[in-house]
Amino acid sequence: MLKFGLISNYTKRVTSGHKTVVNEAPIRNHLERQFKQEQALKVECHLTYVRVANKWHYVYFILDLFNREIIGHSAGPHKTAALVKEAIYRIPFPLADVQMFHTDRGSEFNNREINEILASFEIQRLLSKKGCPYDNAVAESIYKSFKKEFVYPNQFQTLGQLQVQLFDYVNWWNYIRLHGTLNYQSPVSFRIAKSIENKDITG
Repeated sequence: MLKFGLISNYTKRVTSGHKTVVNEAPIRNHLERQFKQEQALKVECHLTYVRVANKWHYVYFILDLFNREIIGHSAGPHKTAALVKEAIYRIPFPLADVQMFHTDRGSEFNNREINEILASFEIQRLLSKKGCPYDNAVAESIYKSFKKEFVYPNQFQTLGQLQVQLFDYVNWWNYIRLHGTLNYQSPVSFRIAKSIENKDITG
């Protein structure tokens, strides 16, 4: 590939050059990389960069570790707690049912309002270790697919365009895309099948 000047779209590297502030809160990562969860709504959250016109914008996902479903998402020009809250408010389930909220140590997660939301609904807060992407392996893997399938093939001229196409992508990811870790079912199909299975066992 080097000899012929070929570059893999899948492993395309994007560097932002942004300096980030680290959340130094003394909160442990009790998840301990146990990414295979038998219960729904234990979520992992992460943020990535997308180029819109000539400026960086940000996409934020909330992922259910149970079935890899994107249950909350947002996009905007600023990496702030407001972007995180927007994704939280998109969750289509009662927030009281969310059991765990696992993030990296980005400063956007270190916010009083977010802490109050988690405390109000008794959602356990977990933080990965500083500078350890392996603690967010599921999110990192999904973002790799997201960039290959959505970011690299498209060009976005406005935030509105990004938001509309992102909405379509999230629905495709949840309802249509097959996932090897889910026995080649979509996240929603997997969730429904498990719900029926559990009813049969308890019923």
